[in-house]
Amino acid sequence: MQSRFWIVWLGLVCLGAGCPSGTSTPGDGATDKSGKKSHFAFVTNCVADFWVVAQKGVEQAAQDHGVEAEVIMPSGDASSQKQKVEDLLSRGVDGISISPVDPQNQGQMFTALSQNTIFITHDSDAPGSDRLCYIGMDNYQAGRMCGELIKAAKPQGAKLCLFIGNIDQDNSKKRRQGVIDELMDRTYDPQRFDPATEVIKNEKYTIYDTRTDNADRSKAKELIQDAMTRYANLDCVVGLFEYNPPIHMDAIKEAGKQGQIAIIAFDENEQMLKGIQDGQVYGTIVQNPYEYGYQAITMLHELKKGNRDIIPEGKEVNIPARKITKENVGEFIEDLHKKLGK
Repeated sequence: MQSRFWIVWLGLVCLGAGCPSGTSTPGDGATDKSGKKSHFAFVTNCVADFWVVAQKGVEQAAQDHGVEAEVIMPSGDASSQKQKVEDLLSRGVDGISISPVDPQNQGQMFTALSQNTIFITHDSDAPGSDRLCYIGMDNYQAGRMCGELIKAAKPQGAKLCLFIGNIDQDNSKKRRQGVIDELMDRTYDPQRFDPATEVIKNEKYTIYDTRTDNADRSKAKELIQDAMTRYANLDCVVGLFEYNPPIHMDAIKEAGKQGQIAIIAFDENEQMLKGIQDGQVYGTIVQNPYEYGYQAITMLHELKKGNRDIIPEGKEVNIPARKITKENVGEFIEDLHKKLGK
């Protein structure tokens, strides 16, 4: 999906890490005629540690390109995100990169974005909108990778539940479906969708249901506790949002079921990574939120300069997901701490 130009250009910006700080001069898109710096916003879909990593990428890109950039974290629902976007537009920001909460029902917001500023998406896309580009991983493929981790952790089969913030977001929907399709040994089809309350099973794996918490941590804990009570033979839980796995770790420990229920994770929560080292968590699928932040601000900066060649063929910048298990978690933590300045 990436053009040859994009691949070469990524090398020039050093993938956002370790690049020397750039200087900006009037006329290069970093400042206007009055000398005022360009101002961009990176809007998330909720508040989470995942986005703290992305913020470091945003800050580095702003420094490298001599622009101003802010990270906005709504509470996790569409109305909160809409309010944040309206405030940004009223302040006249030069560009916004957003992870949409509910792309099916945020059409008016997307129209306002495309008509009033430079509009791109990251992490979760808005198919059918007028966004100029999407920056992130292939969530369906990442979901299938998560399914592979489940198979590795429970090769004889498992009884499991899936946990996620919501399944309205494009990334949530595809990520969840990828897990299901991999466990059911289905063909590759990102457009497939199984109802969240339906029991899905084959000879080896049974997925009882998908439980959504709308980024409410208290509800997320109640859901895992209820699942352990409701399904006595539950032996695997899969947390598809960054905050889910640490909650699962605590709930399973409190229930005295460590070692009985396998935990499969998503993203790079610090507590969860330690859980991989300690053996409480089998593994996780990580994105690259630092790069999401860095590349989003870099693209907005280039588009502000009028450089439309920065948009790759297909209008998607694929930043691949990775599997992290006990074998490579130490190396991953070291790199993460370096990016966070720890």
